[in-house]
Amino acid sequence: MTDKAKRLQIIERSIVRVFFPVWLFLSVFICVHLWFQIPASAAETLTGIDVLEAQKFAPLAGKRVGLITNQTGIDRERRSTIDLLAHAPDVKLVALFSPEHGMRGTVDARVSSTTDEATGLPVYSLYGETERPTDAMLAGLDVLVFDVQDAGVRFYTYITTMGYAMEAAAAHHVAFYVLDRPDPLGGERIEGPMLDRERTNFTGYFPMPVRMAMTLGEMAQMFNAEKKIGCDLHIIRMQNWQRRFWFSDTGLPWANPSPNLRSAEEGILYPGLEILQAGGVSVGRGTNHPFELVGAPWIRGEEFAAYLNRRAIPGVRFEPQKFTPDSGLYKGELCEGVRVALIDRDVLQAMRMGIEIASALGKLYPGKFETTKMVELVGNAATIQQLMAGGNPEAIVASWEKDLEAFRKVRVKYLLYR
Repeated sequence: MTDKAKRLQIIERSIVRVFFPVWLFLSVFICVHLWFQIPASAAETLTGIDVLEAQKFAPLAGKRVGLITNQTGIDRERRSTIDLLAHAPDVKLVALFSPEHGMRGTVDARVSSTTDEATGLPVYSLYGETERPTDAMLAGLDVLVFDVQDAGVRFYTYITTMGYAMEAAAAHHVAFYVLDRPDPLGGERIEGPMLDRERTNFTGYFPMPVRMAMTLGEMAQMFNAEKKIGCDLHIIRMQNWQRRFWFSDTGLPWANPSPNLRSAEEGILYPGLEILQAGGVSVGRGTNHPFELVGAPWIRGEEFAAYLNRRAIPGVRFEPQKFTPDSGLYKGELCEGVRVALIDRDVLQAMRMGIEIASALGKLYPGKFETTKMVELVGNAATIQQLMAGGNPEAIVASWEKDLEAFRKVRVKYLLYR
């Protein structure tokens, strides 16, 4: 070997000795970085019904089953839970129960009991003559199964339907299974004031914040223990779901949980906007953009948008908008107001946004917006009193923290997922 070749060989070996560890470190670093950047949907979240399918429905074998569900009760392939249980070996599906909006989720009124055309089974409405399963409805059942997607918001009535059904199941010694589904708003951020204990009703089953960051399975455990229901409760847990996931991160198919909640993005704005309607503004019902609009015939859109944008509410901006609802509040009337544009869901505090909008309405249009009526869904008299007194929205939000911290200590005992 020539001297030149030897020198080149030495140089090459030196380069390898120096740069190989660097290359190895960078390779590992890049791989780890890319792993954490993989879209969460790559995890392919499996809901309770998907897991039950994988178990070949073994937990329900030999049981006479009543199923509480609606159009959101589907697996990853969009097959309905009704069909899956109706054809599951050694499972006897004998009755169906529907929550608010009916089995297809299209009705914005009280719903009558009926018969399911496909299976011939009775469909008992839990948003009609009764909101609780009756003795006759539960006769002969061994198990009640609950498979409904909620909205992650305290005043969404599917939560109460679950609680009432658990109470009825306990009274009749019927086992209760929750096929768990994601909190579509994620499982981390808790928002809003606590429900006053004296205000529990069909839109507020349990004293908790507006946004509780819990799955239905987790809430079922909390209700069963904290309310001492004594239900024979079983949770079919999800797989591959993490608390940081928004619904769009799960890879699951979206099904509108109610007629006006038409996308996961609208669901993010929903808790902060829905609380406003009782005060006398349209929140977009009867338009193509429910829960993206706020308006009324007496609002001046340019003025309203400018005021809200000056407040610099994180995660959203406000655009002047005119619209005419074809149903609901102000049907057929031209409304001015704003369209709420979601800019960054990770920084948005939906309840702060709602309080900011309520404060703006009270200041700009005194006598027009009825702040006191917001207590129906806000569920907290002290918050309404602060708004009526002209309190700063940021201070109002800060005033919730002591109660929220106490709730966190209760909540943590019942969490099923990291």
